[in-house]
Amino acid sequence: MSRCAGQVAACVLTLFVSVGLAGMLVAPVQAKTERNAKVLKSSKAVNSKKATVQKKQVVRVSKAKPATRMQRVVVMKNGKRVVTMRRVPIAVVAEPPRPSFGQLAGLHATHDPLDLKSSVAYVLDQDTQEILFQKNENAVLPIASLTKLMTAVIVSEAQLDPNELITITQDEVDTEKGTRSRLAIGTQLTRSELMLLALMSSENRAAHALGRSYPGGMSRFVQAMNAKAQLLGMQDTRYVEPTGLSSRNQSSAKDLATLTAYAHQDKTIRELSVAPGHQVLIGEKPLNYVNTNRLVRGSDWDIGLQKTGFISEAGHTLVMQAKVAGRRLIMVFLDSAGKLSRLGDAERVRKWVEGQNAPAPKVGGAVEPAPKG
Repeated sequence: MSRCAGQVAACVLTLFVSVGLAGMLVAPVQAKTERNAKVLKSSKAVNSKKATVQKKQVVRVSKAKPATRMQRVVVMKNGKRVVTMRRVPIAVVAEPPRPSFGQLAGLHATHDPLDLKSSVAYVLDQDTQEILFQKNENAVLPIASLTKLMTAVIVSEAQLDPNELITITQDEVDTEKGTRSRLAIGTQLTRSELMLLALMSSENRAAHALGRSYPGGMSRFVQAMNAKAQLLGMQDTRYVEPTGLSSRNQSSAKDLATLTAYAHQDKTIRELSVAPGHQVLIGEKPLNYVNTNRLVRGSDWDIGLQKTGFISEAGHTLVMQAKVAGRRLIMVFLDSAGKLSRLGDAERVRKWVEGQNAPAPKVGGAVEPAPKG
């Protein structure tokens, strides 16, 4: 009996030890499992919350609909006229274009015998200095990219290396008007090509890079622009930058006629301004540029120099030196209401000069109300 009792006790002890060890092994596993379950549950909760937020965001976006209003509508139903209410979209009215300085000043009310669309005009015989036509010629207005004509004068007279490579940098990016450019940051072009693109295609980054690369930097360049204007007797003219994007670049038609006649003496400026087009190679990619003045491209005009411009504050602008009826004329058109109107005004002036040897109209600068009807 004692031997059996001892064996039984030993068996029971072994069983307890086994159970204890099993418990010690199972407990950590269970704890780990529970922790993983909690993490998984928490993760699911977070993901569920994210999904809910995303769903709400999607719902919010999907609910964004055009503005609508209820309107009475008559429809035919079973052969009978039935009045019902229907939700219809509200027409969105486009924001009207910003008026130019000339429009705000009432200059477009000035009547002239040629019925020009530009509120400011000035036509001068380059050789005799005879004023053939004038309209609000003393009005001081923003001049847009006509600015680039003075930019070209300063660069040309500085006698800088035309073959020097200039890199387009972040400084050239327009932050005032938000305009775009085909000249990407990092593009390298010679000073001569930048001059061509600035005059022919009115490339803003090209003009800015010319000013920035001037000895002494941009501030010295703008000082040189204003000093040259004063030297030429352009008392109504002020420049703050070399592109014309700023409405603070301002001048009068009389001053711009002076600048156009002066710039016409520079062979390089003449040739670059009337180039019909040019291809620039950026790496292996060719970029084709054309002249912004379509009178230069495929017309019967004899143009010796030209420059166009536009910003909202200035309207559409144009200066030209051209031979008409055997006379070398300087033409200035400011604050034109449409892109083609300035060119139409040039055509009107040409026909008038060709048809009259002794032109009569010389409208003064006073604003005259247009006749009714």
